[in-house]
Amino acid sequence: MDLPRPRLLLVSEELDEAELAALKFLSLEHVPMRRLEAIQKAQDFFEALQEKGMMEAGSLGFLKELLYRVGRIDLLDAQLGSSREEMERELRIPGRAKVSAYRYLLFQLSEDITEDELKSFKFLLGKKLPKCRLNPKTTMLDVFIEMEKKGILGEDNLSTLKSLCAEINIILLKRIEEYELNLFGEEEMLIPEEQRGSTRGPEAHGRWLASSVAPDSPGSWNESSQLEAYKMTSRPRGVCLILNNHSFAKAREAVPEPKKMKDRNGTDVDAAALRRVFSKLHFTIAEYRDLTAEEIRKIVNIYRCEDHKDKDCFVCCILSHGKKGIVYGVDGQEVPIQELTTSFTGQNCHSLAGKPKVFFVQACQGDACQKGVTIETDSGEQDSSVETDARFQLDCIPEEADFLLGMATLQDYVSYRSPRQGTWYIQALCQHLEYSCPRGEDILTILTAVNQEVSRKSCEPNAEKQMPQPSFTLRKKLIFPVN
Repeated sequence: MDLPRPRLLLVSEELDEAELAALKFLSLEHVPMRRLEAIQKAQDFFEALQEKGMMEAGSLGFLKELLYRVGRIDLLDAQLGSSREEMERELRIPGRAKVSAYRYLLFQLSEDITEDELKSFKFLLGKKLPKCRLNPKTTMLDVFIEMEKKGILGEDNLSTLKSLCAEINIILLKRIEEYELNLFGEEEMLIPEEQRGSTRGPEAHGRWLASSVAPDSPGSWNESSQLEAYKMTSRPRGVCLILNNHSFAKAREAVPEPKKMKDRNGTDVDAAALRRVFSKLHFTIAEYRDLTAEEIRKIVNIYRCEDHKDKDCFVCCILSHGKKGIVYGVDGQEVPIQELTTSFTGQNCHSLAGKPKVFFVQACQGDACQKGVTIETDSGEQDSSVETDARFQLDCIPEEADFLLGMATLQDYVSYRSPRQGTWYIQALCQHLEYSCPRGEDILTILTAVNQEVSRKSCEPNAEKQMPQPSFTLRKKLIFPVN
């Protein structure tokens, strides 16, 4: 056998420990577990593939597929003389793919799972997988392998994994359900890592599924009755303004003290998620931190006066304490939400006339009355709240067309924030945007899914709930294309 060993050596030198682990995991149907567990170097891995006939007669087809799957397109191109396009064509041929859809699904899930979520998996599997729970270096791939060893995970045995994902991150559950329903099949299998975004660093969780919008079913709507969509083709799409209030020391120092407002620990997690998602949606990000009420007004006025004529949309995300109809500056002073939204009506901001103006407000809309334990609220007072009977009113949104206001909670209700993981609402919003926008879903469908997810959560020990609610005067479908 005449293997191109110099090229293989160059490839092996470029692979890091995590990438080698991924290659080994994707090869488990072809190389025994016991053989793979002893391998610490890429050269030894290539030898194992050769022993099992996976690189016979100098063919590197399986290795090319592996590098494609883990997103090392650079090595595929420079060292093995192939390309992303060539691999896509090759793997569309029935029977050519050697990595099973099941194993590739697990690999993709492992790439999407955050460090906090990994800890949750380890905790929930603690009794069944004590070795994983106790070893801080255990990766999600290690967890999957141990689950397979224990017989609680397999190609036809996904029930335990689905139950865990339902508890930890419903987006992961949806990925598994799509796999089971064959909704993505080969199309999803062919998405290389380069197209899906980097899997390293703090933004690894924002993985994007490349898929196109399916055509409408014949006969369901005629062309004239289909709802028109807002134009969304400019690059950048527009500004995503993030007003992120964390430290309320000024409010606590004020005389007379307006509120006993605690710092909003966890809000930076939300801000990071919003930056990641709206950057992927081709918005220019403008973030401002720890603004007084007057500073909020000044910043909003700056963007009101900006020329948006070459943009298709405007997004504003407000992360702060609040009460019914208002948000607080870090000085404890009030800013009516309606004052912020009406700044961008066609009369007040001509260049956004006829274009969608989207506001997401993460803030309580009611008073807190019962102290919580690990979950905080965004009311600005205490740490938890019981629900009261309330009816949402459209006071905060202008009567003029083309507005969308996404509130974290109904009026008179609190909203919940984890100091470590961010708020229920913003985290669910970002997860559903990154999952559904590439599929061509409109924003109201996405916000309905966010409502469903947040409404399922509860705050212990008294099982308080949270119910977000959007209000809108949109005239068309609002869809954020990824491409």
